[in-house]
Amino acid sequence: MHSPAPLPPTNTPSPAPRPSRAPVVPAARHRRRQQRKPPSSPSAPDAEQPDALARILRTEAAVSGVSRKAAAVARQQSTRLWPRAVLEALDSAVVACRWETALEIFELLRKQHWYEPRSQTYARLLMMLGKCRQPGPATALFKAMLSERLRPTVDVYTALVGAYGYSGLLEEALATIDQMKGAADCKPDEYTFSVLINCCAKSRRFDLIPVVLDEMSYLGIKCNSVIHNAIIDGYGKAAMFLEMESALSTMLESGSNVPDIYTMNSIIWAYGNHGRTDEMEKWYSEFELMGVEPDTKTFNIMIKSYGKAGMYYKMMSIFKYMKKRFFSPTAVTFNIVIECFGRAGNIEKMDYYFRLMKIQGVKPNPITYCSLVNGYSKAGLLDKIPGIIRQTENTDVVLDTPFFNCVISAYAKSGDIKIMEEMLQLMKDKKCKPDKVTYATMIQAYTAHGMDEAARLLEMETEGFDKKLLVSIFHCFNELMLIIPPYWFTDISGYLFLDQGPVSAVEGK
Repeated sequence: MHSPAPLPPTNTPSPAPRPSRAPVVPAARHRRRQQRKPPSSPSAPDAEQPDALARILRTEAAVSGVSRKAAAVARQQSTRLWPRAVLEALDSAVVACRWETALEIFELLRKQHWYEPRSQTYARLLMMLGKCRQPGPATALFKAMLSERLRPTVDVYTALVGAYGYSGLLEEALATIDQMKGAADCKPDEYTFSVLINCCAKSRRFDLIPVVLDEMSYLGIKCNSVIHNAIIDGYGKAAMFLEMESALSTMLESGSNVPDIYTMNSIIWAYGNHGRTDEMEKWYSEFELMGVEPDTKTFNIMIKSYGKAGMYYKMMSIFKYMKKRFFSPTAVTFNIVIECFGRAGNIEKMDYYFRLMKIQGVKPNPITYCSLVNGYSKAGLLDKIPGIIRQTENTDVVLDTPFFNCVISAYAKSGDIKIMEEMLQLMKDKKCKPDKVTYATMIQAYTAHGMDEAARLLEMETEGFDKKLLVSIFHCFNELMLIIPPYWFTDISGYLFLDQGPVSAVEGK
């Protein structure tokens, strides 16, 4: 095993001389002096910094307060909360795809005396629910919008199509398209059909794509590059290489759509992910001849493909080539390299690139630490795992369920049942919810060591969790049936709730 190359020396600038301490002056006089200073004064930003910091802290505290109040929305009766705090809390939850929190905050928003229904807000929430694969709450939210007498826009309908389609409910997505065609001033556009085709491709329902394309042609909507890329990416994910290249030929023959970086990355990923690195290299050269420039994601795909194939020399050649082309490695780049060396059992290289990641100022995330735990577990170095957990405590990294699943799996495989149970308790102490993978791993470990009673008790706890979740879902639907007039359930997507029942929404997910 070759020793890692030494890290390049960094030129650290000499420390600046410390400024002398300014005399203490009363706050009012200090503010008047600030106002008399000209804008070009070098000390003006420093003088304004405390006030700016105070405003930021007040805003963050208010946003945090709204999030806490939203968690107890059933008991919350306040109707005079600060608008900016509520809206920023909602935006933060939507961006982070915390759909349950977002809906709780939105329910709190609707109670405010200054609240005005807006279709843009509903569209954003529906898009988030589509990303989170939550078709049931998306339908309930759409009906809540109708109860506020808002007319659905194209964006709202398109988001609803995505909420159904990304959850695999393509029939419901197609029915929503039909509703759009019947509504006034709400015809589906290119973006609507691009979402629908993307959903068909991700669900590998390629039989529906010609039907959708014919519908587009009938409506006079042309196929754009986004739709072509969605089809190419879908065939690539399904390893249908002939169909993928045929779709690329159709794109080139159209004349109006040219391949771009998304086309390049889809095709390179398809060949590289399936170990066909020769074709990956060939298409990389082809796209360069077409004038398509690679980006960081392109190099990340190639690094992962070479690492998966065990071609570590080429993997590191791409890493060095990125530096020559002035592409800064991202957290994803380092995570791929760390994961590849950890999977290969090369702990020395794995640790080296983890140190390099921190030296270059790239912030590790839970995936980084999860890859380290897997690498140490594979090499039998379980004594290093507690150090990884201690490192995360000194950072602002929020450990998630997959990380703890990696830790619990590592101790379960080694037979350290006591430490495995301690990690489960630590997981709960960190407010991180165990999932089915957590319980399945522990039950398997208990069974392997003849601890049948412990396995049975854990199975009962898992069943109780599932029943509680199902009761919560039915309670939500029952409340919705009481609030919203029955005719809306038959008029809009009635097949989902009446013909098949609310269970179909859960099973369809």
